Amino acid sequence: MSKRPPVIISCALTGAGDTRSRNPAVPATPREIADQAIDAARAGASVVHIHVRDPETAKSSTKFAYYEEVVQRIRDSSCDVLINLTTGPGTMLTVPTDPPFRVEPIADAELMTPQERVAHVVKLKPDICSLDVATMNFGEAAFVNTAQHLREMAAQIAQAGVTMELEVFDFGHARLASHLIGIGAIPSSAYFQLCLSIPWGAPATPTVVAEMQRLLPAGAKWSAFGIGPEQFPMVATAAILGGHVRVGLEDNLYVSPGKLARDNAELVAKAARIIEDLGYEVATTDHARNTLLGA
Repeated sequence: MSKRPPVIISCALTGAGDTRSRNPAVPATPREIADQAIDAARAGASVVHIHVRDPETAKSSTKFAYYEEVVQRIRDSSCDVLINLTTGPGTMLTVPTDPPFRVEPIADAELMTPQERVAHVVKLKPDICSLDVATMNFGEAAFVNTAQHLREMAAQIAQAGVTMELEVFDFGHARLASHLIGIGAIPSSAYFQLCLSIPWGAPATPTVVAEMQRLLPAGAKWSAFGIGPEQFPMVATAAILGGHVRVGLEDNLYVSPGKLARDNAELVAKAARIIEDLGYEVATTDHARNTLLGA
């Protein structure tokens, strides 16, 4: 076996996109999300990344009661998986091509203040929460996270005692996150999630991962994922380059070409096999807790 540290698997359970219509296995109700979190942990995930959805429509939601129910169900189980709540919703907007050029939230979404975006994190105090370090074209929409908003959100997250996972989608985002750590606006305990092959961010290639890693602070902890068909190649790439990995139905609906995944646990199990076939060890939750939280 390789002497590299064990590889932490994170599982992104459901996301915010209209994906349940393309794979009915995508969880939507709080119970479905919590049950798939527990099953993913049994398959080898140490961290579960959580969005919530409206149980009736399966569309993205930011309702506190849904977050609360998912978190409580996981905590009431015997599963000790690390809970990672998103702070991403409330940032997508469109800009008309004809005047007046007033930005508007995308359909089924509302722009949210920094305080609103972290309110559920402050109340529920998960182990981890995401912090998107990205202002960019995101498909046909704009994804907006200004430095001022990031500083305000980071201050509240830190005060709540929650570890930050910094989502970076391109090289400049890695530089900005490193700068915010350097000036003390984000704690040095934060770790990085390299989000690759998302339109229109950095592509999922070994060269890109290596260069993004070079831009991170010395000794920074990091993980990476690719979306769609890039998911499992990126598991191997990140593991080989010394990072951790993320899989899940938020990012990819297929377990193999043309075959829909039956649940998140199936994706986690495949990632675990790839890691072990490379001669590496899949991290336990205790190891992940010590590595990411310093606990």
